[in-house]
Amino acid sequence: MDRLQAMKVFERVVEEGGFAAAARAMDMSPPVVTRMVAELEQHLGTRLLQRTTRKLALTDAGEAYLQRVRAILHEIDDAEAAAAASTRDLKGTIRIVTSPVLATNFLAPMVALWHAGFPKLMLDISIDAFAAARVDEFDVTLMVAGEDFDANIVARPLLHGEAIVVASPQYLERRGIPREPQDLVHHDHLRDSGMAARSQSGPGRKLRLQPLRGDGEAQEVDMPPVLQSVSTELLLRAAVDGAGVAVTSRFLAEEHLARGELVHILPEWIFSRYTVYAALPSGRMLPARTRAFLDFLSQQVAEDMAGPRGQQRA
Repeated sequence: MDRLQAMKVFERVVEEGGFAAAARAMDMSPPVVTRMVAELEQHLGTRLLQRTTRKLALTDAGEAYLQRVRAILHEIDDAEAAAAASTRDLKGTIRIVTSPVLATNFLAPMVALWHAGFPKLMLDISIDAFAAARVDEFDVTLMVAGEDFDANIVARPLLHGEAIVVASPQYLERRGIPREPQDLVHHDHLRDSGMAARSQSGPGRKLRLQPLRGDGEAQEVDMPPVLQSVSTELLLRAAVDGAGVAVTSRFLAEEHLARGELVHILPEWIFSRYTVYAALPSGRMLPARTRAFLDFLSQQVAEDMAGPRGQQRA
């Protein structure tokens, strides 16, 4: 049995969701693919896949084995790429996990530029609202963390930002413009439960604001939510539609602010400061393709911050 080829077949069966699909993707016959996985299971002495007539599922042993197999195959790809003469010859797959909001608003606008510069490197992007818990499963984990972030992981900071308070002009015309943080007690709160869980105010319903310049005491406002979600984009859309007051990142709000769809209220106060990190799995050599991707992200952020929008944001 060719163990390396069997590993590749096993990984592709999982990715494609079946033996027939994997066979088509690898230009092999379904019986050969089935036989190779069976021989791999026999060699390991354990069942990797649960087969039914309707679906294919990993066993616990299969899940653990798949993670190790992916790491091994990625190391092999990188060893081959390292022998190439130039960056243009880098090839393979970079497995990324991130939250929905970062995938849509941070990563997606860069994909075309990435593909133009690295046509042989595919980005395999998984979406998880709690991506930070899966750092060791992927090549790169894009995550947001607050100022007190001190996890024992390897992480490159990419972007710093602030969470601000916004509402639509229609809502403010109807309910009035808050002048001080305590004025928010009379307003409807569109609460980001994920952001609140990461903040110093904790899981309660109080909204904690701190002075933008840092020269004063933070204030907590008892602001009962009328809508709560971990979906930042859902809350932002609700705010644009006039449903209430929301806390969101300045980065996400800037286009709505520029178009007059949202108003930055209490501009001398912020909810929090945060950083977008690219986290890496521990105890693993950094492949050349991953290093190229991290350098690309850093370069794109630097160019964005040097442009008109970035200077306004700063």
